[in-house]
This record gives sequence, structure tokens and C-alpha cells, in this order.
Amino acid sequence: MGGIAVGVCLLTSAAAYQYVQPTVGGWQEIAWPFPRDGWPAGRAFRCNAAACGDDVEVYLRPKIGFCNCDSGVADDDEVDRVADLDLMSQRFTPLEPGKAVRIAYMPGRLRSYDLRMSDGSQHAAVGIAVSRRCDLLVAVAQGNGTAAGVSRVALDFLGSSDMTRWMTSAMGGK
Repeated sequence: MGGIAVGVCLLTSAAAYQYVQPTVGGWQEIAWPFPRDGWPAGRAFRCNAAACGDDVEVYLRPKIGFCNCDSGVADDDEVDRVADLDLMSQRFTPLEPGKAVRIAYMPGRLRSYDLRMSDGSQHAAVGIAVSRRCDLLVAVAQGNGTAAGVSRVALDFLGSSDMTRWMTSAMGGK
């Protein structure tokens, strides 16, 4: 009987792991590269230039209970505060006003930034914050290309069925 239970647990774990693996061309899951903070580690992905036009990385995680229950993600200042850009660098500058987005059935905002890395290099970045009830899902994408290019690649990836399924699950269902 113990062998059956172990087998079922292993099968269930393997199935769950496969369930959340993105099958979007060129994307590879990587280790969460940031130090611990007040929120659980998220998921991190990389796409190389051959597949995505530029090297792009996307980092995302839920922040449960961290959203205004009435208004959701209300403005660009909120995206600046919550989108985890500061994990990559404290030196980020908005390029333009943000815009409304909808990811995995959740409304929110996206904003583009110039990001100066600790080694002095400059990257394009996009901060995204979407909400469901009183919970927040944040994503930040950065790359060597233009902000418009990073935004397009990140939104395509986050809009994939595998990532939509994972984000919906991570936020407690639809």
C-alpha cells in the first residue's frame, strides 16, 4: 500500500510540474535570481535573441492581499511601486505614461522604463501589475532591445495558454 501512495504522489508531482511548464517557443524557466523579501519567490523565464528577437527575461509572482480591493491597479505610480523593478535596479526611469492591459482575465496597467543596471549597462524594461479581487500579480520584463520590443515579447509570452493557466491557478482560480 505504501508503494502505491508513493507512486501516486510522484505521478501527481510530475503532472503538476509539467502542467506549469510553458511550451511557448524559445522560453526557458530559470531560477528566481533575486534575494528574499517580504513576498514568496516567483517564477523567472528567459528567451534568447534567436527565438524572441532580443534576449528577454520575465519575472512574475503573485502578491496575495496586496491590492486595493475597490480600484485594483489604479495608476502608474502604483505600477512603479509594486512591479518589482527595484529588484533588478533602483535606477529606473519611466519612458511614458502607462496603459491599461488585461492578462489572464485580470485588468491592470503596463508601463515602460529605462533601467540602468549595477554594471552601468542600460536595458529596456516593462512593469506590469494586474489584479483579481484584493490580490496582485506583478511581472517585470527586461532586455537589450527597445521597450516596445520587450513589451511585445513579454505580453505574447504572458498571454500564452500555459502561462494564463498558471497565473489563473496562482491567483486562486478564475
